Amino acid sequence: MTIQKLDPYINVDPGTLNPYEHGECFVTDDGAETDLDLGHYERFLNVPTSQANNVTTGRIYQSVINKERRGDYLGKTVQIIPHITDEIKRKIKILGSKGKYDIVVTEIGGTVGDIESLPYIEAVRQLKWELGIHALVIHLTLVPFLAATGELKTKPTQHSVKALLENGVQPDVLVLRTEHELSMDLRKKVALFTNVAIDAVIQSIDVSTIYEVPNKMREQRLDEIVLLKMGLPLKDEPKLDDWNDFLNKLKNPISEIEIGLIGKYVELQDAYKSIVESLIHAGAMNLCKVKIRWLHSEKITEENVAAKLEGLKGIIVAPGFGHRGIEGKIIATKYVREHNIPFFGICLGMQIAVIEFARNVLGWATADSTEMNEQTDCPVIDLMEEQKGVTEKGGTMRLGAYKCQIVDKDSNIYRAYNKLEIKERHRHRYEFNDRYLKDFEAAGMKAVGLNPDTNLVEVIEIPTQKWFVGVQFHPEYSSTVLKPHPLFVAFVKAALGE
Repeated sequence: MTIQKLDPYINVDPGTLNPYEHGECFVTDDGAETDLDLGHYERFLNVPTSQANNVTTGRIYQSVINKERRGDYLGKTVQIIPHITDEIKRKIKILGSKGKYDIVVTEIGGTVGDIESLPYIEAVRQLKWELGIHALVIHLTLVPFLAATGELKTKPTQHSVKALLENGVQPDVLVLRTEHELSMDLRKKVALFTNVAIDAVIQSIDVSTIYEVPNKMREQRLDEIVLLKMGLPLKDEPKLDDWNDFLNKLKNPISEIEIGLIGKYVELQDAYKSIVESLIHAGAMNLCKVKIRWLHSEKITEENVAAKLEGLKGIIVAPGFGHRGIEGKIIATKYVREHNIPFFGICLGMQIAVIEFARNVLGWATADSTEMNEQTDCPVIDLMEEQKGVTEKGGTMRLGAYKCQIVDKDSNIYRAYNKLEIKERHRHRYEFNDRYLKDFEAAGMKAVGLNPDTNLVEVIEIPTQKWFVGVQFHPEYSSTVLKPHPLFVAFVKAALGE
């Protein structure tokens, strides 16, 4: 099975959206910039997603308008129904029609009643009519708790289902988000008002970790109900042994450490969602609870850096774009390098380590990235030649999975992966400038991972440090519950002092 996200906004993809609006932009193996929910899908399913797993209204309209311009509609008037809804249905069915998946779960973003969601609801109505038993609608609603009166209110659920019914869609299953246990009487009331069978009214109560949710759904037989309603056979009961082994480790750590995450969007922690989850996975693997100290890079100065980083066992300098907060990241990187604290730089974080090393070890005071200073006379980070004429922002970076050759067996990166060729996902424009490489290596910063096709530097390390690794790619995108990312596991291990 696979999971797909339909987003009603008109952006073609989230690549150009401010992280404060939608959290992080997740990147798939095939180079699609997608909604962060696809990261959740991969972490849960342990199956890679692709461009086809994230669809926006912008992409739907772009496709229909391109067809109209080519003359595909042969002079017909192009309308929401059937042209837009047909395109939505095609996007929903495309993953299943390729024969790769038996079941496709499609999540529609937004709220029932939103104007922008209406074409999606209509497409669902048509699909239910066309596919019969082979399509099923699960509706997620909120049951708020009024603290003043101490009661749970079902009215929002009733109105939400009423709005769905007005659009011709009858939900088969209701999942009710709640902070408190729902009584059987309350479930019966919901079932009565929504035409949903009582056993298909499922409670989704708050839990200590999102990774408990599958077990909670299993306890209420959600999986069986769905299979029975779709006429699919009930085979062996899922064991979930590896999943529960992970949960057991997560809930019973034997140690605790604090890691600093330095970024410029730290007010919205979803902006670094995949990094946070990767640390949770790696912590569980090391039987360790990882606490994160959120550090805003704009607020770090030479005067306060020691106080801000005090007591931290490791530092991650997070990805990002633009010049804001850069100096704070450089100051923090200098501090951890000089105090031999485990350092992990991801994408821009790796570039920051390069700039800091150039300025403070090589003595090149004007060293910079042309992203921050186009006029710098020492561009240690620069645009690739093929990027220099690019003016559009969306989808124009080095995106998706690229190979990386590890060139030194005596490196932290090799010890983490235990193999010489790896493949990781990228999302960036700027690269390490090769013409300075010899100077860096002579001074002690080694390029230990290279792209085999272009020779671009992918990984840097300072071997004299406990653990100082910068990677041009985004390892956080491919960490899952069942396969925690080896670099995060190694970083947490180093932070533990092992």
